[in-house]
Amino acid sequence: MSYSQVKSEEPTSPAEIPRAHLLKFLIPSLIGVLLFLVPFQVGDSINIGMGLMADGLQTLLGAALPALAVIILCLSVVVTLYAKLAKPAWAKSGPFHDMFDVSAIWVVMRILGAIFVLMTFFQFGPEFVTASFTGGVMLNDLAPVLLTFFFFAAVLLPFLVEFGFMEFIGTMVRKPFRVIFNLPGRSAIDATASWMGSGTVGVLITAQQYEQGYYNGREASVIATNFSVASIAFSLLVINFVDINHLFVQFYFTVVVSGLIAAIIVSRIPPLSRKSDDYYEPVGCQLSEERNEKVGLFRYSLLQATRRAGSAPGPRELGRIALLNVIDIFLTLLPLVFAIGTVALILAEFTPLFTWLSYPMVPVLELLRIPEAQAAAPATLVGFADMFLPAVLATNIESELTRFVIACLSMTQLVYMSEIGALLLKSKIPIKFWELAVVFLLRTAITLPIIAFMAHTFFF
Repeated sequence: MSYSQVKSEEPTSPAEIPRAHLLKFLIPSLIGVLLFLVPFQVGDSINIGMGLMADGLQTLLGAALPALAVIILCLSVVVTLYAKLAKPAWAKSGPFHDMFDVSAIWVVMRILGAIFVLMTFFQFGPEFVTASFTGGVMLNDLAPVLLTFFFFAAVLLPFLVEFGFMEFIGTMVRKPFRVIFNLPGRSAIDATASWMGSGTVGVLITAQQYEQGYYNGREASVIATNFSVASIAFSLLVINFVDINHLFVQFYFTVVVSGLIAAIIVSRIPPLSRKSDDYYEPVGCQLSEERNEKVGLFRYSLLQATRRAGSAPGPRELGRIALLNVIDIFLTLLPLVFAIGTVALILAEFTPLFTWLSYPMVPVLELLRIPEAQAAAPATLVGFADMFLPAVLATNIESELTRFVIACLSMTQLVYMSEIGALLLKSKIPIKFWELAVVFLLRTAITLPIIAFMAHTFFF
């Protein structure tokens, strides 16, 4: 049978869509939307369904989570060394080969992460590792959140990405996203999942879409470094921490405007613009954006969605995918996050590195008429280590305008090594450390003047 004959037999209108395919698209996608994209008001905070589950598990396990993190990181080292030295059959090919038969640098990072977590948990070794604001932040503050968030993200993401919702939204908004960002429309899902849930969830979606052939290398790099926005929930935490919660609407409006402008510009200039348009080699390009003009946009979007739903994996395969995702995240990603995050926090807290690097920012802040420029300068760059550090430094600044600018800037820089940076370096997305640093500086240079302008003109 020829390709044209196959195409002619495909449904061309919703009336021809099998009812089973339509339900297979609608029901799981609705569950995915409710879990990842719909915000809920819970007390004084805003969260998403998956976030509520993660919070519930965090409350249930409580103090056991740091100990669980220690076990997981040590297990990662044991399994990795066994796979490298003993060369068992299960590690010679397939997903476990990719996870554990890794290069020397990743083995070292996993060992380093395990050493840091053991030193912090049992409180031995140098203080710059075990302090509450370095290793303590990673083990007691970040690890519990990552363990619970990543667990539910790995298990529940298929509802959002495997049953046609990405195809439906991607087809609907394809043209504006191509014109504005030169990206596939399905990247709108990554951005929404980040805004409503977590930037890490957005990166996980992007990495999976790249590995499945729906983004090329350039698109995945642009999306991961420009759309992995901090969630509304985390934004609320930051503004409360710097005591400007009465300015939340102004704050988030500024973050969205400056972030979108940065995404438009950064995606069109080096290093991201020079990224290859090649797709992940093992799968190739799986995305078709050619549209049958005889069919309306909504109908064609629905056709694309139900076609994907019809070929979606069954419950057993979904269970296997979820289990592999959990193993991959827990045993290969968490050690990397802990190693890089701890080193970044040590550099920020125990060395003058970021203070030295921030000296050129003092005249820039003074030019933008930001009060207390000397005190604020380190906060403009320390976010590369961890996005919460600028807020910590801002608490000692009296000027409300300066605290507003720093809080907004920390939300729009996006690339921070304790989490997003580690995720990207571990993923198969073709982006290097120096490129992450350049993107961070570009986003800082673009968004800082916009934030300062909006603060002076509209809010202060």
